[in-house]
Amino acid sequence: MTDNLMTIRAMCDAFDVTPRTLRFYEAKELLFPVRDGTKRLFTRRDRARLTLILRGKRFGFSLEDIRQILDLYDRDGNDLAQKRAAYDLAMKRLAEMEAERTALDGMIAELKAELADAAPAPTRNAA
Repeated sequence: MTDNLMTIRAMCDAFDVTPRTLRFYEAKELLFPVRDGTKRLFTRRDRARLTLILRGKRFGFSLEDIRQILDLYDRDGNDLAQKRAAYDLAMKRLAEMEAERTALDGMIAELKAELADAAPAPTRNAA
């Protein structure tokens, strides 16, 4: 293995993912490892793409959203379109996350109020 190529095991260790995850991303055409017989060897490009895939998943982006952003970069070789599309997509996702947080804050407040009403009365010790 050279500095530029990593085995599937090395990728799993470096990114804390399973071989199944890497094969899934390969099947979805998000990663393109070099094949050496039955061995998969991942390039620097694959590592960079996996970093972006995992970051996108952490923020709740769909694989299709992630693919579109990655494909924009691959198509024109210029990251301006990619940055703009990523920015627009991230702004949309941020708005969705903030709306989810607002709804969750309301549900938490409502549940706390219900719990306060249902809390058992403190017991007094008979002295």
